[in-house]
Amino acid sequence: MIRLTLRSLRAEALRMLLSALAVVLGVAFVAGTMMFVDGMRAGAYERAGTFDRHTDLGVYSAGREVLAPALVDRVRAVDGVAAAAGELTNTAGIVGADGRPVLGFTMLVAIPTEDALRSYDVVAGRLPDRAGEVVLDAPTAAEQGFGLGAAVRIGASGGAARPYTLVGTVDVADTARDVGGPFVGLVGPDALALTGERGYGRIMVAARPGADVAALTEKVRAASGAEATVKSRQQILDEAVEDAVRNVDQFRMLLLIFVGVAIVVAGFVIANTFAIVLAQRTRRTALLRLIGATRGQVFRSTVLESAVLGLVASALGVLLGVALAAGLRLLLSQLDVPVTGGLTVTGSTVLTGLLLGTGLTVCAALLPAWRGTRIAPVAALTDAAVQPSRGAGRVRLSIGAVVLAVGVAALAGAASAGQLLLVAVGGVLTFFGIVLFGPVLVPALARVFGWPVRRVLGTVGELAVSNTVRNPRRVAATATALVIGIGLVSAFMVGARSTKDGIERSVDAQIGTDFVVSGIGQDLPAALVGELASRPELGVVHEQRDTVVDDVEIRAAHPALVGRTLSGVLAGDAERVGPGQVLVHRELARARGWQVGSPVTVEGRSFRVAAVVTDDSPGGEVPAGHVIDLSDQDFAELFPARRGYLAEIDPAAGVSPERARDAITAVLGRYPTVNLMDQGAYKKMLTGTVDMLLAFVTALLGLAVVIALVGVANTLSLSVVERTRENAVLRAVGLTRGRMRAVLAVEAVLMALVGAVLGVGLGTGVSASAMALLDRLGGDFHVVLPLGQLGLILGVAVLAALLASVLPARRALSRPVVEALADQ
Repeated sequence: MIRLTLRSLRAEALRMLLSALAVVLGVAFVAGTMMFVDGMRAGAYERAGTFDRHTDLGVYSAGREVLAPALVDRVRAVDGVAAAAGELTNTAGIVGADGRPVLGFTMLVAIPTEDALRSYDVVAGRLPDRAGEVVLDAPTAAEQGFGLGAAVRIGASGGAARPYTLVGTVDVADTARDVGGPFVGLVGPDALALTGERGYGRIMVAARPGADVAALTEKVRAASGAEATVKSRQQILDEAVEDAVRNVDQFRMLLLIFVGVAIVVAGFVIANTFAIVLAQRTRRTALLRLIGATRGQVFRSTVLESAVLGLVASALGVLLGVALAAGLRLLLSQLDVPVTGGLTVTGSTVLTGLLLGTGLTVCAALLPAWRGTRIAPVAALTDAAVQPSRGAGRVRLSIGAVVLAVGVAALAGAASAGQLLLVAVGGVLTFFGIVLFGPVLVPALARVFGWPVRRVLGTVGELAVSNTVRNPRRVAATATALVIGIGLVSAFMVGARSTKDGIERSVDAQIGTDFVVSGIGQDLPAALVGELASRPELGVVHEQRDTVVDDVEIRAAHPALVGRTLSGVLAGDAERVGPGQVLVHRELARARGWQVGSPVTVEGRSFRVAAVVTDDSPGGEVPAGHVIDLSDQDFAELFPARRGYLAEIDPAAGVSPERARDAITAVLGRYPTVNLMDQGAYKKMLTGTVDMLLAFVTALLGLAVVIALVGVANTLSLSVVERTRENAVLRAVGLTRGRMRAVLAVEAVLMALVGAVLGVGLGTGVSASAMALLDRLGGDFHVVLPLGQLGLILGVAVLAALLASVLPARRALSRPVVEALADQ
């Protein structure tokens, strides 16, 4: 039996390898992901201690407060300390040579002035030694044309941009300072002054040669006091590596989730493939039983065949995984995403890929192999080509109908129950319901979609629809493999479009001006709003600021804007908000018994209620509706240190938007950490992350869809082999080559279209349930169908199915009619 199995594999090697293409792709995704992440992990170890290679001790704040600059001097004075310097990392902005901010997330770092602690690789010039000096990363300096000695204006949240002298350039590539954007290095006092920080994030300490580090640790701990903790060099490196590796592991888990989807789809495809192949071997299996082969021998022979096939396919998948990992690195580098380390191919990765692919193939073949053992020896006397197909059992269909109904009910009731878990459970149950009930559902849909085909194509359409629904279990397995990938893709598409629509409505409700100025990764500089307000071209300048006091959200408001953003005014006049007058939201007014004219105390200062209002803002840190709106002036007096990240601006009366924009731009030229946008650009910025995430997810799930479409081609190709004599008879009675191709093309399209429609329906249902739940929980989310994108999914599925029918059609037409009629 072993020799017979291996001989059979050799005879059908090409056919079986094509059938195992799903395994090749699945293993390639797994192996490529592991190689890529292993390379990142190796790079993480390399970069983790780059800037601590000269640090013997580190002093860290014991709480959330920063370390005061005076503490650096105390630590430096400790006997045995060779050097001590405060380290600060923050965000900043660079004004380019053209007077515009340099794009990209800019990291600002306080660089030690002591040689014993300097760990930077200098490309040109030197590191800063005194106030007023700056270093940049070499690529930014080259792109902007900054030469040594040039004046470079740097800005941060502490105020307007200030000029610094460029004294050097450094290489921070593939290090912890590489964030994909510019790098700025200043001496500690300059970094503190520019950012407005009151202290450092940590203090780096270098010990004198020959000093007892353990004893020095205790001395530094005593000098630092209770507000700080001291860590050894090994602790610092261990924590740096742990943080870096933790981020890599999280990225790996994200990728492996999508890998799991691809593997599940591959399992469906390979199981269906073995079911078809073994069904076509009915006569041969029966002959083996007739001459004495036991059921166990037949079963073990099939399992051995699947193991050899899986091993070969897995080996090819590992090789393809190397190319995928290299392609992913190239893609991320083109997107300016910092990627450290090279491709790392370990023995564990290769072994995992081989075991996973082989195990998947064997497990997928077990059920078809077991069914193959039930073939009776008398089947050797029948024609295998006309073996009747078995439908699904009543138990399976009954369970499937119940599971499908429960899944749909869970999706429909998730919002009213207020349970996010019901959305996930409902989606999973609905999918399994489709799988179990598929032998009834899929052929029924194929007949429905095939009705216009029969009307248009006549006999060709009739043949195609009949072939599609001939074996309900087979077509159901083929279609449901598509449901997984397309269902997830469409769920993300509908969810992303609905989320973007909710964000845009929120902007319309909360932003009532033509222009928006926002901080880039930080709050607005303190003096910016005042400078904007002093410009005569600008009529309304409002900085959105808020804070929480005693479980009540206190917000800054502008009289000219409140009427545009509030949902309604229940009592009073909202535009009367001003010095001494506040707006109270309905829920808080009811809870406190306030009405128009009631006294309200905030931070010890008394105000009067000008109006009771409502809005659509969801509850955040405080219960929904527990909000008080103060005028900008009152808010600034009560909370002078509180800054916002957004300012709303309207032109003054009679001033055109173009003049207003020019006035804003003139002010912002001194503040490279802020960005000017109109409402449309602001919406695009907020929704850009959603678009990027959708593109990333769609690309990863695309492999699952490709594997499922391979399953369509597989099913069609194997069905052609099964129907060799039948097709020959059709050709003998006059069916032309073109019509034969049309039959197979329509058959492929129907299988793909049913799977795509079910997937889109499932994905849309899951997203609709999630949006209804979010809307009930306090958001402003409604289902918005991206009809163009969903239509594109269906179009791609149909086009891919047409392409998948080309090779099976060529095989069906390759043999002469007389030879095909004699096929057994």
